[in-house]
Amino acid sequence: MNIFKNLLCVMLITVLLLAVAGCVQSEKTVVIEQEEQINENEQNELLVQKENSMSLVNAAIDLMNEKGELAFDDFREKDSQWYHNDSYVTAWTTEGIRVVFPPKVSGEGENVSDLKDYNGKPLGRMLIDTALSEDGEGWVNYDWPKPGETESSKKCTFTKRTSIGNQTYLVHSGFYVDDYVYNKNLEDIEDINYFGDATVRNLINPNRVEMDLDIDYSIAHFTVKIGATLDSLIMKKPESYYVIEGEGMLYIEDVPFELKKGQLVLVPANAKQYIKNTGDVDLELLSINQPAWEPQNEIILE
Repeated sequence: MNIFKNLLCVMLITVLLLAVAGCVQSEKTVVIEQEEQINENEQNELLVQKENSMSLVNAAIDLMNEKGELAFDDFREKDSQWYHNDSYVTAWTTEGIRVVFPPKVSGEGENVSDLKDYNGKPLGRMLIDTALSEDGEGWVNYDWPKPGETESSKKCTFTKRTSIGNQTYLVHSGFYVDDYVYNKNLEDIEDINYFGDATVRNLINPNRVEMDLDIDYSIAHFTVKIGATLDSLIMKKPESYYVIEGEGMLYIEDVPFELKKGQLVLVPANAKQYIKNTGDVDLELLSINQPAWEPQNEIILE
């Protein structure tokens, strides 16, 4: 009888362990399937561009392994897979001598090891050190003006080490991040509207930029002058205000709501509203609209 009980206990424990293992395996399978689904269907443009730059560098190295330094002429060919628009392949020696530079062939042969980015970061050393690291490859992020522009943009470059015979080269290719990620400072936004005694800047609004932002909301920055009262209006959609600085009153259907730093107020759709600055500094707010603000959603009252 004791043998039977022991055998029964062993069987029960085995069944429980198998059940637990099955649950764990199922959870792992679900996670893997979810990751694969994201990778296949929901890759963002930034990730796609990073993968494209890596693929371009690896393809360039494959061509160098096949043709040697004769591949350099291919890299210089405009409107090819190697050089089109702002995308191109460059090659340096480990000392920082630029041997391939399609945008400006006359710059080939220069030592750019001491090259600095727009803000003075040691770009040359960063590229060299990354390619000569133990991994032999990596990403370098820096600031650089786009062709024809004077202000800087964020740029991301992939660099990788390779060799032809006894000569080691650093091969890299990059892209401007701002082409794929909306990234603005308040001072950079030229879209400025004057609404009575307020300055309004559209921080982000999918209806007012050329880039596909894949969002349905907008955020505007309001600055209301000291002692000013904005005209009454009605928004056909709900609108939220978040106070960054200053003090004031928000009137919703003539009911006062105090505004102070850190305060958030949601104004219902089709409600009459107006704002008054009651503090001793300019009142700064963020206005969030969903769906994104458009002129036809706003009614200015007399």
